[in-house]
Amino acid sequence: MKPKILFEDNHIIVVLKPPNMLTQGDRTGDENLLDYLKAYIKVKYEKPGNVFVGLVHRMDRPVGGLLVFARTSKAANRLAKQVKDRTIDREYICICKGNPPSQFTLRDFLYKDREKNKVCLVPSYLRKGKEAILHARTIRYIDDSALVAIRLETGRGHQIRAQMSGNGFPLLGDMRYGDMNEKGQIALWGIRLGFLHPITQQKMIFFSAPKFDGFWQNYWRDIEGLEGNWPVISPQYPYRGRA
Repeated sequence: MKPKILFEDNHIIVVLKPPNMLTQGDRTGDENLLDYLKAYIKVKYEKPGNVFVGLVHRMDRPVGGLLVFARTSKAANRLAKQVKDRTIDREYICICKGNPPSQFTLRDFLYKDREKNKVCLVPSYLRKGKEAILHARTIRYIDDSALVAIRLETGRGHQIRAQMSGNGFPLLGDMRYGDMNEKGQIALWGIRLGFLHPITQQKMIFFSAPKFDGFWQNYWRDIEGLEGNWPVISPQYPYRGRA
């Protein structure tokens, strides 16, 4: 897959990130989405010199789905405020092992081991790590797995993968936080994105389902039905997870 531009104007650009592509560059030097968009804008609009593209939020390398980038510094600052205020809707679909509750909230503290590039759940009394909160609704169960819609309240690196695994529901295909011997594409996808346009203040909502192959085949009808009937994913109290 190549990145797919879903919407662009003078202020923002919404793109579908393919799985296994970096959101931004790292020490590997592999192709990344941020540089791809800069090159795309430079060629399309014949812009001389450096091109500004503002990174608003990130997505783990193995994961595909919807991202919004800013084309101006003003748009970047206003979108960053939405992220900080937790008013941007970042919603995912995943397939996990086990039988999670029909609705649940996970609240944990995540600590990152930078050498291993892996995060783990830690008790809050250790006073290290960052708080991570997500809300979820189970769409369907099949045997010992479940299709789960997730809304992020916070946006930590590897958050969904680490929290779901740490609470007993590892994602299919996740070799880092699930079964190390399991090979294939991770069953996690950024399916829905909602935010206020940073200039017009219009509510923008985008939906894009994963390709229906691999893990997704058994659930494709459920996923297709979500576009016009996205579930309300609200906080469920008391919190599940380690506070």
